[in-house]
Amino acid sequence: MSNAIIRRLLILGGLAIIGILFTQTYMLYRTWNSKQQEFNQTVNIALRNVAESISEYSGADLPKQDLIQQRSSSVYAVNINSAIDANVLEEYLEQEFINASLNTNFEYALYDCATDDLVYGNYCVLSNTDESTAPEGADNLPKFNDLIYYFVVKFVDREGYLLTTMRQSLILSGIALLAVLFFMYSIYVILRQKQLTELQKDFINNMTHEFKTPISSIKIAAEVLSKDPNVSSSKRLKKYSEIIGDQNNRLNNLVEKVLDIAKLEGDQFKLSKTEFDLDELLMQIVDSQSLHFQKLNGTISYKNMKYNGKLTADKLHFSNVITNLLDNARKYSQGAPFAEIILSKKDGNPIITIADKGEGIDPIYLKKIFDKFFRVPKGDQHDVKGFGLGLFYVKNICRAHGWWIDIDSELKKGTRVTLKL
Repeated sequence: MSNAIIRRLLILGGLAIIGILFTQTYMLYRTWNSKQQEFNQTVNIALRNVAESISEYSGADLPKQDLIQQRSSSVYAVNINSAIDANVLEEYLEQEFINASLNTNFEYALYDCATDDLVYGNYCVLSNTDESTAPEGADNLPKFNDLIYYFVVKFVDREGYLLTTMRQSLILSGIALLAVLFFMYSIYVILRQKQLTELQKDFINNMTHEFKTPISSIKIAAEVLSKDPNVSSSKRLKKYSEIIGDQNNRLNNLVEKVLDIAKLEGDQFKLSKTEFDLDELLMQIVDSQSLHFQKLNGTISYKNMKYNGKLTADKLHFSNVITNLLDNARKYSQGAPFAEIILSKKDGNPIITIADKGEGIDPIYLKKIFDKFFRVPKGDQHDVKGFGLGLFYVKNICRAHGWWIDIDSELKKGTRVTLKL
């Protein structure tokens, strides 16, 4: 994953997190205000009904103004024009609050004009809570000098009751918060993985570059050794010098392939496109590869189905793509290798088909063969050496050019690779 994609992901993720947190906070704030208004309206209706019931009981008229006064968020004062019986008041309060579904605990107190003091009534439990938490005395209830006959009601667990009514909203907010936390953790994992990948890539690049010096030294030494008369005259020494040269070339090719992959994955990778004759270049590649096939008694053929156009692409990388595909046809052959290249066209665009009669690929692995370092499992057999980078390189070069590549294979019958350029 490139740094640009990581940066975009972080920006979009941060905006998404801010948006979710802002939306959830705003919705909770709106819900809280709505629940408070609903609670206040319900309490006012219930207390008005209580006041009317007391008025009917005592035969006194109620004040026309300021009957119910909310002195704080949880304290309400009810102004009436007659003395109040505590037992009657408590019965009316419990009945009205139950009818209004106000299942929350409350305490009340009555004003005694004889003592000019607020007399504590009782702590009434309407919810499933511990009564041991009930307050003691009227110290927590305020006295109002501007009222004559009144009683005070305080909802001691008003906030808890409101939170209970918001249970659904709180659950949804909790789920959203968990999703945000999971997303943030995923971002952390991605960044950590990106860091480890960069470290691994730097190590491989440095290691392969360090390999270039000893490989060059071994190549020079092998060439000098092979030209020595004493070595040339000895079949055994000549064979050993050839082995040194071949293995050195193989190691150099592997290092070059790793370096090509590193360049391909780097942010600085750019194609150097030029226009060239496609038919001519394919014939050159076939001529150079025919020597490798002939060493194994194999054959390679090329057919041009009347395509004479030019191709604009990176000539070096295009040659590497075709060479990689031909190498696979040769290495994974059954007996003498065979490869056939067909150049055709469709809708004016060139199509290159490379077919072989090799081992084929199990269908369950076809979707993975372009993955980096993937090699088709063969148990304990390791007849063909490599890193699993060839087809990964081919796929990425095709992607960089905007080409389409498809592989069709059948076990024991061969593989057909189609490039639409």
